[in-house]
Amino acid sequence: MAKVNWKGSTLLGPVPPTMVSCGTVEAPNVLCVAWTGIVNSNPPMTYVSIRPERYSHDLIQASGEFVINLTPSRLVRSCDYVGVRSGRDENKFETCKLTALPCSKVTAPQIAECPVSLECRVKEIKPLGSHDMFLAEIVGVNVDEELLDEEGKLHLEKAGLLSYIHGEYFAQGKKVGSFGYSVRKRPNPKKKTEGKKRRK
Repeated sequence: MAKVNWKGSTLLGPVPPTMVSCGTVEAPNVLCVAWTGIVNSNPPMTYVSIRPERYSHDLIQASGEFVINLTPSRLVRSCDYVGVRSGRDENKFETCKLTALPCSKVTAPQIAECPVSLECRVKEIKPLGSHDMFLAEIVGVNVDEELLDEEGKLHLEKAGLLSYIHGEYFAQGKKVGSFGYSVRKRPNPKKKTEGKKRRK
């Protein structure tokens, strides 16, 4: 298969268009951040990369806290809006009819309408060029009870999370596999049959 070579760019996808909340419950702010991900397991670490000219940049820098709210596809319009409007000019929570809820570990609010909210505490700020990267520890996780089964297992696939690919938003598609399935041993139907015969 032939490929065309382009210069280096941010062409990685899909990425999660998250709604990052900051400020306080009384004076909340939110912006859309797709430049985010997991960078470490223990302790759980994440990052958000934000342009220094954004209003949220100074709020997060001052408080050292923010919340990454995973965005369901039903909130795609709000997610896009908070990414192109500034909290200097309006209260985006009010405009988008979002609800600011208190968190347990940080003073920044979480968004009630989002199924999962990650409470983050900044450990380091790295200027990278167009963006500053806020490297942070995930100190708390808030999960919608509707995503938990009777045994407390999380079914995040039911949240209908949003994806962002090269300037466009997409809803989740169908499941095509699970972690480690390519090397997982398949159950032997012959052994099951033999076990049934023994019990008889």
